Amino acid sequence: MKTVSQEIQDLSIRSLESTINKLSNAFNSATEKGSNTTLVQKRLKAVKIGLESLRGTWNGEDFCYDEEIILTSKEVLQGLIPSIEKQIAKAKEGSSQKTLNERRLTALKLAIESLENRLM
Repeated sequence: MKTVSQEIQDLSIRSLESTINKLSNAFNSATEKGSNTTLVQKRLKAVKIGLESLRGTWNGEDFCYDEEIILTSKEVLQGLIPSIEKQIAKAKEGSSQKTLNERRLTALKLAIESLENRLM
């Protein structure tokens, strides 16, 4: 995995933690409304596994998932990238929304790379 600064590592971990919080809130809201939660659950699980993979790579924390789960998580995270890129394109330059989504995009790409490395 390419070397990234401690600052990027910290921002990426915080970004994925924020994404997990956002998805958890979306899951709770969908559950309360009686809506389908399958997609939100799938994304939530994938982001959690991506975060664990990064923490394992950078901080030496345990990571024990089988190849199938890693592959599925990687694919789900890759599926999030186009919508985030669209949000970045729409956001005003210098806005907090643009910064948040740029950090989220970086974090997702690093998580994907970390998961790919585990498949080798």
